[in-house]
Amino acid sequence: MLTITYIGDNIAQDTYETLAASDIRLYLDSGQTVSIKPNLVTARPAEDGATTHPEVVEGIILFLKEFGVKSISIIESSSVGTNTKRAFKICGYEEMAERHNIPLIDLKSDHTTVCRAHGYEMPICNTALQTDFLINVPVLKAHCQTRLTCCMKNLKGCLPDSEKRRFHSLGLHKPIAALNTLLETGYCVVDGICGDLSFEEGGTPVESNRIIAGKNPLTVDSFCAELIGYRTDEIGYLLYGQQWGVGAFYSRETEILERSPENKPARTLHGERRFEKHQKTVCEDAACSACYAALMYALHRLGGRVNAKGKINIGQGFKSKSGDGVGIGDCTRGFATSVPGCPPKAVDIMEALKSR
Repeated sequence: MLTITYIGDNIAQDTYETLAASDIRLYLDSGQTVSIKPNLVTARPAEDGATTHPEVVEGIILFLKEFGVKSISIIESSSVGTNTKRAFKICGYEEMAERHNIPLIDLKSDHTTVCRAHGYEMPICNTALQTDFLINVPVLKAHCQTRLTCCMKNLKGCLPDSEKRRFHSLGLHKPIAALNTLLETGYCVVDGICGDLSFEEGGTPVESNRIIAGKNPLTVDSFCAELIGYRTDEIGYLLYGQQWGVGAFYSRETEILERSPENKPARTLHGERRFEKHQKTVCEDAACSACYAALMYALHRLGGRVNAKGKINIGQGFKSKSGDGVGIGDCTRGFATSVPGCPPKAVDIMEALKSR
């Protein structure tokens, strides 16, 4: 069952009512410890399209408290190079959590346990592993490498930074699916209010005004993929997730409860594929998302006005390599022109590509 609410003027109340109308009661027990995992990939307000609205999490907290849950926490580890505590503050979580007396846990300082599945070994943060009920609260948005980022990929924030980097060297899709066989999601509440359908780090939000809730992350993600214009078979980690038993794809048989249809957006959402035209100019080898997104954003802003000759090189695979081309990020410091940073700033990339 998926519950969809087209929100009005009160995000927290609409989120509370979404859960009240959903089937979460079939899985949740008031005596459980509950951890809420938003997406705070960067320290930017939710209105920019990259991070989970604090009002969505507040609505979840209101529901949990009324349900009788006593132990509630908010857990997150922002992207590599981003300070989670700063993200909590900038994104509005510090003030909200203080009002509700809810602890904010920075997983960057958490201990880990190595878990194994489908040929992968990965350290996972203990707080996420040990909670009784994990509520996954991603933003519905596009991703410059995996096309979609939503529930399944949001669990990557339960890994230490070193493992986040390694996921990129492993190709992202299979390890994301394997992670979802190791870390059980209790329930999913997707912030589909104004996610960026071009870049995972925001900047070009698309207003869509909806909350999507459901038990299974694969079912929810496959529904969300179609919602923004992608076929399920275009998202590799969804295919591997189905093969490895994470869940079932959304289908016509999936029960859908739509609430407040009078607020439903008139237009159909479509994932932006603008970044795909830039990929022919890029030589990518195990690039981290933050670095790759900065490059894609820079190329988009430049509109093709790039003076670089040959391929633009990016990724961990270039750490020991050199060349006459342009490199992006600290991993490419051996190239004749290299934009420093881990990740570099899009504005610095733009300057390098314009002046080359």
